[in-house]
Formats: sequence, C-alpha cells, structure tokens
Amino acid sequence: MKTPIFTGSGTAIVTPLSAGSIDYDAFGRLIEAQYTGGTAALVVCGTTGEGATLSAKEHEDLFRFAAERSAGRMKIIAGIGSNDTAAALDMAKRAEQAGTDGLLMVTPYYNKTTQAGLIQHFTYVADRTELPIILYNVPSRTGVGIAPETYAVLADHPRINAAKEASGNIGEFARTCALCGDKLHFLSGNDSDTVAMMALGAKGVISVASNIVPETVSRLCRLCLQGDLAAASALNREYMDLFTALFWEVNPIPVKTAMAMMGLCGGEMRLPLVPMGAAHRTALEGVLRKHGLLAEA
Repeated sequence: MKTPIFTGSGTAIVTPLSAGSIDYDAFGRLIEAQYTGGTAALVVCGTTGEGATLSAKEHEDLFRFAAERSAGRMKIIAGIGSNDTAAALDMAKRAEQAGTDGLLMVTPYYNKTTQAGLIQHFTYVADRTELPIILYNVPSRTGVGIAPETYAVLADHPRINAAKEASGNIGEFARTCALCGDKLHFLSGNDSDTVAMMALGAKGVISVASNIVPETVSRLCRLCLQGDLAAASALNREYMDLFTALFWEVNPIPVKTAMAMMGLCGGEMRLPLVPMGAAHRTALEGVLRKHGLLAEA
C-alpha cells in the first residue's frame, strides 16, 4: 500500500498579489498561519493560487519559497497541471528542483482528451518524475472527468499516489473507491463534500475554506479520521454557509475578498478575475461576521 503524502487538512493556498507582483511578505505570513492552524499540507499554484496566470518562473519561485519557509513542517504540493503534457512535465521538474514534496495534476482542459488520453497524459509525467502525484478531477472546470475505470488503471502506477476528487458525484466516488481499493488515496476537493467523502474512506481535503478557517478544517478532518462522524457532521453543518459562500463567484474571488476583509492579505487578483460583485460582497461580510472572523467596527 502506498503511504499517503499527507492526511487531514491541506490548504489550496492563495497567491497574494500587490501592484501586479507576488507579495512574498504576505505569503510568508500566510504559511505561518497555516502551520499554526494545524494544516498538514499546502498546495501552491493551484486553482485557488491562480496558477493559470502565473509565469513559469513565478511558479518555480513560489514552490521554492513555500518549501523553504515550511522547512518540513508541512508538505508542499506543487500545482503543475496543464493541457500540454510537455509543459506539465517541465513544471514537475521545476517543482523537484525547488524541493517540493509532491505534485498536483489537473485533467487537461480546453483541448481535453479521451479516457485513454488521460491515462497516457498522467503516465507520461509519472514515468519521468521522482515525486508522488495527486490527480485532480474537477470536470466542472476542465470539461473532462476521470472515470472510475480510468482511476483503477492509474492507481497501479507507483508514483500516482492520490486523487483530489472534486466531481461532486458521491455515488461515482464510492464506485471509484471500490475499484481502486487501497491502491490510491483520495482527498475531497470540495469543502462541502469532505465529511461524506471521508466517511467513504477519503484521507482528508484540499480546502479553499482553510485559507481563512484553518483550525476549523483541521478539526473537521481530525474528527473524521478519529471516526467521530457525528461531531464532524455537526461542525460541517455549522460552517456550511461559509463553505457555500466561498463559491458564490468563481474561486478564488470570494476567498481573496474574505481574506482582504480579514486583513490577511490584499484582495488583488489577475485578469480575467475581477472584484466580487457588491451584493455578494455584502452577503459574504455577513457570513464572516456570523462566524466571528471580522474585527468589530
């Protein structure tokens, strides 16, 4: 059986920006706050980190900064996904050199591919890297999903360690777990699905919400891993409004807006992302206040 890269709460960390450039002072503070909050791993340059609009050098610099700042306290997972297999491999090599602990590879988007193409795409990179790979299935964004039977084939590769499963299809996830057995570890890709997926055997979550409530998401995962699903479900119900609010608009618009309100970092994003709409912003502020996440005026 493969050893999981991490268990529990992983954060798909945002990339703080200031005047168009990466704000490394803020990024360092966020990394420290994640460690203090009990986070087990950070995914750097993923969807929430705006990896699609970061240059190759920015990716590499962020990977290295996170690995050095974490200093082994948390696992650092490098987002390397691309719809160009050669580009994904190039980014994997940069991540290796930067000292990361693993790779996150999303399914190819836009040009997409068949299930046979997915197998070849992921295998091509897995054959040429020394790092363990987490597959990322999010068909709502990419337009192509990983079928349970495809997961079963990929699970046989020694360096394909896990999958971030964000299809939202719990029934299909259950069938995937049955097909893969203990050959592949699974992580929830949606905060709202974490308890349900961990009840079926997932090892944790790669979370958006943990950018702002790391202690809560860490505790949620810990309760699930301990088998206390009643307490985990109660905590999940308590925070479901926040989990939902963070997806009122395209991620990471809401979470960056929330983090700016909380003074954690600036809310700047790169186009095509734009500021949150006024109505949603006001409603989000209300949710944050309900959970005690904003200082009293």
